[in-house]
Amino acid sequence: MTDKQSPEQLTAGLVALLDVEEIDTDLYRGARQPGGRGRVFGGQVIAQALQSAQRSTEGKDAHSLHAYFMRPGDENHPIIFRVVRDFEGRSFATRRVIAMQQGRPILNMAASFQTPEEGLHHQDAMPDVPPPDELAWEHELRHRLADQIPEAYRETFLRRQSAIDIRPVDPRSWIEPAKRPPHGACWFRIVAPIADDPALHRAVLAYASDMALLGTSMLPHGVTWLMPQMQCASLDHALWIHEPLRADDWLLYVTDSPWAGHARGMNRGTIFTRDGRLVASVAQEGLIRKRGSV
Repeated sequence: MTDKQSPEQLTAGLVALLDVEEIDTDLYRGARQPGGRGRVFGGQVIAQALQSAQRSTEGKDAHSLHAYFMRPGDENHPIIFRVVRDFEGRSFATRRVIAMQQGRPILNMAASFQTPEEGLHHQDAMPDVPPPDELAWEHELRHRLADQIPEAYRETFLRRQSAIDIRPVDPRSWIEPAKRPPHGACWFRIVAPIADDPALHRAVLAYASDMALLGTSMLPHGVTWLMPQMQCASLDHALWIHEPLRADDWLLYVTDSPWAGHARGMNRGTIFTRDGRLVASVAQEGLIRKRGSV
């Protein structure tokens, strides 16, 4: 993240990044992250894939997606998204999306859409946590540690999540992490208001849902992705969108990890609005390989 950009500029940049370009019927191109280097952030690929699927669907809202990461995306190239219309019913529709770079698939995603309707309702209660106004912005917390971060990781550590304001409830230690239970919570929102397009708000949610999740499975082991001996990557990602939401209003992301083993960690998340509505659930398995242990 650069301090020279205003919240409005950062927000406009993320909205533009998620605005996929239609280049032919059911074929879309996702833009590169300006200034991006190395590996593409997984949440970007998921959000652009969801936007591609949403562009091919009318009258139905996305309510779930299931994605598998196959190869790391390369920031040096745009991403091409091919949409396959597997099913179009009166109430539900399904889409498959293949994300490709240089002729090779990097992600496969299936998404389901539903015509809005009413039905039976219940939900878990939102946990009692401090409000976001009482918590520090993670960007500020990271910059306080800038000179202690290994140079190889410093740029990524400081720039990622740039358009998303994240406020951890109980910040982890990045330098000398202590072992702690695999539970976490943070508030997040895009840093400036965006248009009233529900599809865009769902795409921003998908983008942000890949943040603050994988690290949950590392908490009991006292390690982070900043440690040279750790190899970390998302393997798959599932998102269920239960209710309408605004990504420019505070959302509480509550995470836990019920299991880790065999160089993989399982992570779960629930996302609440500030007034306690459960609007989304997330599940992800990730690679958390400690080099030298296999």
